[in-house]
Amino acid sequence: MEANEVHEFANQMKESGEGGGESLKTISLGISILAVLVAIVTVLGHRSHTEAVLMQSRAADQWNEYQAKKIRMDNLLVTVDLLALQPNNDPSAVAAKAKEYQAHIEKWKTDLAEEQEKAREFEREVTHAEAKAVRYDLGEALLQIAVVLSSITLLTRKRAYFLLGLSLGAAGIVIAVSALFVS
Repeated sequence: MEANEVHEFANQMKESGEGGGESLKTISLGISILAVLVAIVTVLGHRSHTEAVLMQSRAADQWNEYQAKKIRMDNLLVTVDLLALQPNNDPSAVAAKAKEYQAHIEKWKTDLAEEQEKAREFEREVTHAEAKAVRYDLGEALLQIAVVLSSITLLTRKRAYFLLGLSLGAAGIVIAVSALFVS
């Protein structure tokens, strides 16, 4: 139920003469606060999901970079092997070229380790963002249920629904806030 729908319903109840005075105002205020909290937690959850998708894309790009360098290094290794097997007239030129290629290979080995670590770091960030998003999603669900249960109070005039809604709302807030402490 949207926040404006809750307000509209509360206004209709008040206008129809079924209002409970101060109690109805308290319940309406509580529902409105829960609706605002739902909106906040929803936005935070969406941002966490977006962050996870972006980090996943970065990790994939990083692994692609790793793979490209690995292929270049492997191709150069084959070239070095072929140079050694080919008959030639100038062994010193072949040795110099093989040494040059070997220097590239050594540099790429270092680069590969760095690329691999960067990709793994992005993957850790994906896991972190997904863990946060799961908590925001659960908090959002509990807050939405809290809004619905609290709204039932307006129909039934039974305070137990309102108290149950507030309890679930508090649990939703605690779970959503716990996303901030996910490590």
